[in-house]
Amino acid sequence: MYAVIKTGGKQYKVAEGDRLVVEKIDGEAGDQVVFGEVLMLGGENGVTVGSPLIDGAQVIGELVDVRKGEKVIVFKKRRRQNYRRTKGHRQWEAFVAISEIVLPGAKPKTAAKAKAKPAAKSEDAPAKAAPKAAAPKAAAKAEKPPPKPHRKPRLPAMTI
Repeated sequence: MYAVIKTGGKQYKVAEGDRLVVEKIDGEAGDQVVFGEVLMLGGENGVTVGSPLIDGAQVIGELVDVRKGEKVIVFKKRRRQNYRRTKGHRQWEAFVAISEIVLPGAKPKTAAKAKAKPAAKSEDAPAKAAPKAAAPKAAAKAEKPPPKPHRKPRLPAMTI
């Protein structure tokens, strides 16, 4: 079975087990990625083409790595003008391993991996600490003298 997905403004033909390089996707290595924009599905039952998308179809993959691609050199020159500029650019890209293609109405076999968030501190502790920290700052501002003018004061005009 294969699918045509759209991500990063481009279309990719993918099958289970494929590895592909796409535009940058937010996340870290090991995160699960769901591509919801499926344009076409093909397999034993024939081909299903969306108009423009197939509702309910998904492609699930794993984010293997987020890295920078190869350097592209941009060179500008105007002849006989002593003008030369060289710049390099490395585009961010994501390396994705496709793990599953989900048909419309079917449930995914792989469960979504939920990242464990660090335990949140109790709300009472920061609330008590905040007023104590804010009080010295307010007192320091009150004791501070007004700033001096940045230029000399103007002298009165002299009469002759």
